[in-house]
Amino acid sequence: MILFANLLERLVFTPSRLTKLALLRHYFATAPDPDRGLALAAITGDLKFATAKAGLIRELAASRTDPTLFDLSYDYVGDLAETVALIWPEKPTNAAPPLLSEVVETLTTAPKSELPDIVASWLDASDASVRLALLKLITGGLRVGASGRLAKTALAELGTNIAPDDIEEVWHGLTPPYAGLFAWIEGRGPRPDPLDAPVFRAPMLAQPLEEADFAGLDPLAHRAEWKWDGIRVQLVSTPGGKALYSRGAENISAAFPEILAAVNFHAVLDGELLVLRDGVVAPFSDLQQRLNRKSVTAKMQREFPAHIRLYDMLFEGGEDIRPLNFDARRARLESWFAHARPARMDLSEQIEFTTLGDLAHLRAKAREASIEGLMLKRADSAYVPGRPKGMWWKWKRDPLTIDAVLMYAQRGHGKRSSFYSDYTFGLWRGGELLPVGKAYFGFTDEELAFIDKFVRNNTTNRFGPVREVARGLVFEVAFDAVQLSPRHKSGVALRFPRISRIRTDKPAAEADQLETLMKLIAR
Repeated sequence: MILFANLLERLVFTPSRLTKLALLRHYFATAPDPDRGLALAAITGDLKFATAKAGLIRELAASRTDPTLFDLSYDYVGDLAETVALIWPEKPTNAAPPLLSEVVETLTTAPKSELPDIVASWLDASDASVRLALLKLITGGLRVGASGRLAKTALAELGTNIAPDDIEEVWHGLTPPYAGLFAWIEGRGPRPDPLDAPVFRAPMLAQPLEEADFAGLDPLAHRAEWKWDGIRVQLVSTPGGKALYSRGAENISAAFPEILAAVNFHAVLDGELLVLRDGVVAPFSDLQQRLNRKSVTAKMQREFPAHIRLYDMLFEGGEDIRPLNFDARRARLESWFAHARPARMDLSEQIEFTTLGDLAHLRAKAREASIEGLMLKRADSAYVPGRPKGMWWKWKRDPLTIDAVLMYAQRGHGKRSSFYSDYTFGLWRGGELLPVGKAYFGFTDEELAFIDKFVRNNTTNRFGPVREVARGLVFEVAFDAVQLSPRHKSGVALRFPRISRIRTDKPAAEADQLETLMKLIAR
């Protein structure tokens, strides 16, 4: 456990991606089995404990600390695991911190009634660093600035001629602690065979289309489709099972059981997950009602009916057709669709055009049609994982903008942990300022330093890691769309908000009214 805790601590305080990769690579190369495999599972989010929850930690903290002191500490720190790790009163003990494998096995098998005493004994035997690692395992969500993809990249670098995408293609057929995976990477065993398991394949992604790129496009060499405002998904159905994955390889099958129920074929399909009513694509906020759920009711399925608009085909039956060019894959997809007629799915429309001017005209009409923009794909492009330059382009419609007032700021994570870089901004409704969104990107390093200084010099209140600031700084906020949202006090939610520029020229009193934003809802 000590090695794992050291790894997490160094990852948290390391801003460099290359350094994080080196730390992970060293850990996977030197940590013993099965601990290194369990650490990999923790980082990728594949360690879950049915009986050990955050409530257990709260109860332990309440039994050992003054409740007022705990509340004040939690309010200041803002993270349960970190708070308890720091405030836990140490008791003399001769016991050593547990091994990572011991922790995982105990949390998996021990009766729920015994866990409080067990966890307390672990915390007593550990220093603050190990306590934090233990508590992060229990509460879930390590938040150490290292994604599952980064961990797989570091793991691939231990092998010879193994890419992260190679690991991705066998990943969903594996279980912790991944002994076979490590044996393959280290040259001690064969490549794991997922057999017919419904594994995820790394998707092909598009580059944003810039003005210079557009000017050099050959219209005859490209195909155009609408870019829909849903989430990119991969639907996998094999003799060994079926699954629906997000673009980031998260299995979201449980949230969309009606999609899986409609699958009676053998194929791997690429498409956009939408809510569709009477053939009309619903706003993204409707789809959000279905996302990140472990289960959904029949009523929710009726009110927010899920649908997949198919873009591409990766496998037909057991045949890998990714090496074929786009036109050939599209022909295979159309032929397959006509034969299979899958429920809750349709084909993405191929848009006819002749000139670049035609494309520009189509894009200009996208917002009116509630569409995100255009996708342009080279007819000769194979389906290649990652974001190959010049193969696929996304040409989104121009964003909308508002002038909003900074209200709150929160410390960032990773390389931004020393800056206030997460911003809540608002608009006026009469004389009241109402929050309408949050943003944490869109600014330069110099602008970040400027905003951080403003936050520190103009703080009026504190709520844990969050600072409330005087109403004095205006942002121009760009966003893709705005929707009604009863969950927010302002009644609206922004889609992909980002800071476009800092309006030091504009007094806060002259920022936009909420009414102005409401008028943009239909756009």
